[in-house]
Amino acid sequence: MLNLSPERIAELESKVEKAKECYKMAFDRFDPKDMRVIWSGGKDSTLALYICRLFCQENNLPLPKAFTIDEGDAFPEIDALLKKYAEEWNVELDWGRNEDVLKAANYTLDADVTVSELNERNQAEIKRIGFDLERFPFEAESYVGNHLMKTVVFNTYLENDNVKAVFQGLRWDEQPAREEDDWFQDVEAADLTPEHTRYRPILHFTERDIWDATLHFGIPYCSLYEQGYRSLGAKTTSLKNSDIPAWEQDLENTEERAGRRQDKEATMERLRMLGYM
Repeated sequence: MLNLSPERIAELESKVEKAKECYKMAFDRFDPKDMRVIWSGGKDSTLALYICRLFCQENNLPLPKAFTIDEGDAFPEIDALLKKYAEEWNVELDWGRNEDVLKAANYTLDADVTVSELNERNQAEIKRIGFDLERFPFEAESYVGNHLMKTVVFNTYLENDNVKAVFQGLRWDEQPAREEDDWFQDVEAADLTPEHTRYRPILHFTERDIWDATLHFGIPYCSLYEQGYRSLGAKTTSLKNSDIPAWEQDLENTEERAGRRQDKEATMERLRMLGYM
């Protein structure tokens, strides 16, 4: 618990209520069985799931399934949190992985993947992003890795499970490519991309808001944040920003994603045009 002023607590409660309005938009339009909460186990998506649970409890609605993506380079602490709170919160959690790519890499980071050995879908996706090499080293945060291990997994899951809407834990202040995101986005069907709608209920939260809300409301978080991480991606390419807990750092004047792989950050806009979240 933080020692927050009554005014600050009221501000956080107001932000939570604003997020619930976004959930209401979605539930007014879609059946819960056709929706998914994207849950990475990070601070943002965990807050988004927490608020979704509140909204469903208050309105006597079933909680949609959650979906997480295992990109093949995950922190065990994240996996442990997902499993623990999926059970404690009674969340039905689906896990997505690109087994075809993982198998081609012998489940080994930096191992070479031969494009011609991949299945038809992955080869088509590689062609779609303009990748023309015969092989590439397996890593989750490269341009081709991000596309195959995240976007392809996401789109394939939407297709296979007939998902019509998803909730994303994105924020306006998190990354320049997300500064102009709207509360929802209708994505039209395209080659290798199914039609769906994306809802973003916590856009208006800042990083400071996330931590104040998490600590004040007692929302669980990954222990890595206590060690100094501020943004969690792939295990081998995420670095600590400091040796003090994330919420004690200078959140307002330093880069949240400075510990993430920067070539990915530089291509975020391009990745998002391909369907990256």
